[in-house]
Amino acid sequence: MGYGFKIIAEGPYACFTRPEMKVERVSYDVPTPGALEGMLKSVYWKPSIRYVIDQVVVFNPIDFINIRRNEVKDKVLLSAVRAQMKGDPKADPRIYADESRSQRAAMLLKNVRYGVAFHFQPSGVKDGDADEKKHYNILLRRLRAGQHFRQPCFGCGEFPVSRLTLVDDFDLSGVSPEIREAGDVDLGFMLYRMRFEDGGVPVNGDWDAPKFSDKATAEYYRPHMVNGVIDVQKYRGDGIC
Repeated sequence: MGYGFKIIAEGPYACFTRPEMKVERVSYDVPTPGALEGMLKSVYWKPSIRYVIDQVVVFNPIDFINIRRNEVKDKVLLSAVRAQMKGDPKADPRIYADESRSQRAAMLLKNVRYGVAFHFQPSGVKDGDADEKKHYNILLRRLRAGQHFRQPCFGCGEFPVSRLTLVDDFDLSGVSPEIREAGDVDLGFMLYRMRFEDGGVPVNGDWDAPKFSDKATAEYYRPHMVNGVIDVQKYRGDGIC
């Protein structure tokens, strides 16, 4: 299976966006495996390994909150940045918020606490760093120390993880009565992750100045939450479509 860990992740807000919603952000009831993989990559990432989510424990009640927030609808153009770096006086890579602002509604989760069991395994990418034991020790040290190279988040970057704790096992007595009383909950078809066509390898073959593909395919699965526990490994085995 590879090297495994168990962590507790907590935060005031989370948004695991449903892809069928075109404009407004509406969160799934529970995290998607892809979002949790992204959270872990904020702690430690190497091309030669990939994270696999095995189990998710939902400790707190599923509680939604509606907010309205300002977003910018444009992004900085790389071509404009490069032109400015070359000294072009006409290049302007800035985004003017007053001109690009768009107000949108969002349905978020609040007061979230999740247990995440995961392991990592070789990705098949040859980057000259294939020592799994070395990766294990680095990740173990970073999780124990609460270190990360960028802020881990719950789905969207503006909803940070406030606390990430390494544990030996999950105390399921901490699952809220509301979640336990729900019993076996069919969560329906959920996004599992986005699979990018480049497989994590630069399409230009240059790791020093990498260029990745933006093309990706959405993968779905149909999990159940049983007394607060989602056995991702089991339902991943049932099939991803």
